[in-house]
Amino acid sequence: MVWLTSFTLSVPVDSNLALFLFFGTIASYNFVKYGLEAEKYILLANRYHKNIQFFSFVALVFVVYYAFGLNKETWETLIVLSIITGLYAIPVLPHAKNLRSLSGFKIIIVAIVWSGATVLLPVLQNGELISWDVVVESVQRLLMVLALMLPFEIRDLRYDPPELNTIPQRFGINNTKLIGVVLVLIIMLLTFLKDNLVNSEIVVKTFICLTLLMAILNSNKNKSKYYASFWVEALPILWLMLTWLTFEGC
Repeated sequence: MVWLTSFTLSVPVDSNLALFLFFGTIASYNFVKYGLEAEKYILLANRYHKNIQFFSFVALVFVVYYAFGLNKETWETLIVLSIITGLYAIPVLPHAKNLRSLSGFKIIIVAIVWSGATVLLPVLQNGELISWDVVVESVQRLLMVLALMLPFEIRDLRYDPPELNTIPQRFGINNTKLIGVVLVLIIMLLTFLKDNLVNSEIVVKTFICLTLLMAILNSNKNKSKYYASFWVEALPILWLMLTWLTFEGC
């Protein structure tokens, strides 16, 4: 998605930021998934989790190394995103384990962090101003992540505890799909609000939006685990490939 920002906003990809985000994603994801309780994250007996812990610490070393190549504006935004990521897992509220456990808040937090990290950070790292097109792209990216997560939310209906109160738990599968349709429609319409818009971007986003729409409408809780974890997960990669091919062709 950092590369997508590079193509759509004509922003060079900063290698320090790209590698920082790559290794930072590994470390933060493993912390959120396995480190909800600090003592269990540090004192481990299970070999499998020890390997994950070691891999996470190695990634963290690279995070620190590449962090020195980031500018002040990037750091200021990164601190905000890091706090949001931390609050996602760390208990801070008296009646909720963490922000992740708040009703319907989980995917919004994820979308905010993804949008900020893959749109705002590349722009700020290159010393660019936050233009109208950057705002539009940020909102599109946020909505795209929300839409991409809906098939996962539907798939996890069988496993999520009722207290999570996810979108499918709250509104049902059919209404969740309807929400997905609305999100995809808004994403597409926002494209035409950009000041600098090329035909290739319209073509690619139309194709990706239609593909995402089919993925959402075909989702159900009994689908193969590869449906969401492979096919839906691969949509951003397909998006990048098509963008690269069309923009290179221009």
